Amino acid sequence: MEFANTKWVAAAASIWIQSFSGASYTFGIYSSVLKSSQSYDQSTLDTVSVYKDIGANVGILSGLFYTAVASRTSGSGRFFAGPWLVIFVGLLQWFVGYGFIWMAASGVIERPPVAVMCLFMFFAGHCQPFFNTAIVVTAVRNFSDYGGTAVGIMKGYLGLSGAILVQMYHIFCGGDPRNYILLLAVVPSLLILTLMPFVRTYDTVIAGDKKHLNGLSAISLIIVTYLMVVILVENIIGMSMPMKICSFTFLLILLASPLLVAVRAQREEKQRFLSLDFPVTERTTLLDSPKLNSSSDVKVVMTNDMNVLEAICTTNFWLLFVAMICGMGSGLATINNIRQMGESLRYSTVQLNSLVSLWSIWNFLGRFGSGYISDTYLHSHGWPRPVFMAITLGLMAIGHIVMASGVLGSLYIGSLLVGLAYGSQWSLMPTITSEIFGVRHMGTIFYTISIASPVGSYIFSVKVIGYLYDKVASEDDHSCYGNHCFRTSYMIMAAMALFGSLVALVLFLRTKKFYATLVAKRILK
Repeated sequence: MEFANTKWVAAAASIWIQSFSGASYTFGIYSSVLKSSQSYDQSTLDTVSVYKDIGANVGILSGLFYTAVASRTSGSGRFFAGPWLVIFVGLLQWFVGYGFIWMAASGVIERPPVAVMCLFMFFAGHCQPFFNTAIVVTAVRNFSDYGGTAVGIMKGYLGLSGAILVQMYHIFCGGDPRNYILLLAVVPSLLILTLMPFVRTYDTVIAGDKKHLNGLSAISLIIVTYLMVVILVENIIGMSMPMKICSFTFLLILLASPLLVAVRAQREEKQRFLSLDFPVTERTTLLDSPKLNSSSDVKVVMTNDMNVLEAICTTNFWLLFVAMICGMGSGLATINNIRQMGESLRYSTVQLNSLVSLWSIWNFLGRFGSGYISDTYLHSHGWPRPVFMAITLGLMAIGHIVMASGVLGSLYIGSLLVGLAYGSQWSLMPTITSEIFGVRHMGTIFYTISIASPVGSYIFSVKVIGYLYDKVASEDDHSCYGNHCFRTSYMIMAAMALFGSLVALVLFLRTKKFYATLVAKRILK
C-alpha cells in the first residue's frame, strides 16, 4: 500500500481514466445512426450535440463539489473524502447518460422526445467536468512548479482517448455504432470505478519532478506515434481482425507503462529520504500569484486565490471567456460536424472513421505540446502563456479556411490545424486560470470560463452550420453534397477564430508585467 500512496501512482491512475473518458470526441462515430434512428434533420442533430457540449463544459457544480470534498484533502490515505468522490459522481452520470442513449438508438425504448434525448446527452457530457476537475486540479497541486506540463499530459490523454475508443469500436463492435454506445456505457465505467480510489492530492514539490514528468511526456509521445501509425496503416492498406487485436493489446501495454515511471520515482524518492538529501516545498512558486506594485491595473486583477465572483469582476476573466467562445466554440462545432462534412465530400466510411481518430491525435498533440512548450518558454524566457493562446487561435483560423476550401485532402489538413489549436486551448486556459486567479478555487473558475465552449458551440453549430446547411440541403432526406454545403460556415468560423486571437493578444499585453514578476519570484526562490 505504500507504493499506491504516491502522487506518481495518482498520475498513472489519472492517465488511465482520461484515456477512456473522452467519448464526446467520438460523437461522429454514432451521430449518423442517432440521426437516422430518431429521424432528426441536421439542425436537430446539432441541437442534441450541443447539449453534450453544454454538459461537458458547464462544470461549476463539479468545481464547487471539489472545493468542498477535496481541496483540503491530502494524500495521507484518507478514503472518505477526496478527488475520488468527485470522479464517482461523474461516473454515475456517464452510465445513466450513455445507457439511455443506447436504449433509444437500439429501439429498446420508444423514440424519446428531443428534449428528453437532450437531457441524457447532457448527462453523458456532464460527467467530464467531474473527471476533469478531480484530475486536472489534483495534477496542478501535485506538480505545482510544472502545472503546464502536468495539465498538458492529463488533458492530452483525454483528447487521445477518442482514438483509443475508436480502436475498441473497430475490434469489439462489428462496425455497429449501437454496440459502440453500449460499450461506452459499460467498459469505461468498470475501469473508472476500479481506478478512482488512487487519485489523491499531495501538496509537495520534490526534486526530480521535472525528470519524471519528462518520462511521462516521452511515453505519451510514443503512444501517440504508435496510434497514428496504426490509424494510417488501417486507412491505407487495411488490417485484419487478428492484426487489430494484436495492435490494441500492444497499445494497452504502452498505456500501462506510466507505472514504470511511478516505480522509478518512488525508488529515487526513498533513496533521497534515506540520504536526507531531498528538497521538498509545500506550495508552487508559479501558482502563488505575487502582489505587484509596478502596475495598479495588473495588481487589481491578479491576487491570490480569488473566488469565482471576484474573478468574474475582472477584465482578464472576460478576455479569456471571449477568446474561448471563438476558439473552443468553433473547435467543438468542427468535432460535431466533421462526419457530415466528410459525407458531403463523399469520403468513404473508413476515411470518416480515420478523421475522427486522427482528430484525437491532433487534439492530444495540441494539449500536450502547448502545456510543455508554454512551461519551457515561461521558465527559460519568461514568455507569458497568453501569447501561445493568441498564436494557436490564429492557427485555428487558417485551419478553418483550409476546411472551407473543400479541395482534395482539405479535411485532413484542416482538421490537423484546427485539432492542434483546439487542444491547445484546453491546456493553456486552465493553467492561465490557476496562475492569474489562484489554485484554491481553480476548478470553479476554470469551468465557469468553460461555459464559453458550449455557448460558442451552440452559436456555430446550430445558428451557423446547421442553419446554412439546411438552407441548401435536400428537402427529402436533409442531405447535401458538394463544397458549398459547409464553405460559408467555415469562413465565418475562421473570422471568429482570428478575432479570438486578437482578444488573446490583448490578454497577453495586460499580463506581461505580471508574468515577468512571476518568473522573477521563481528565480529568487
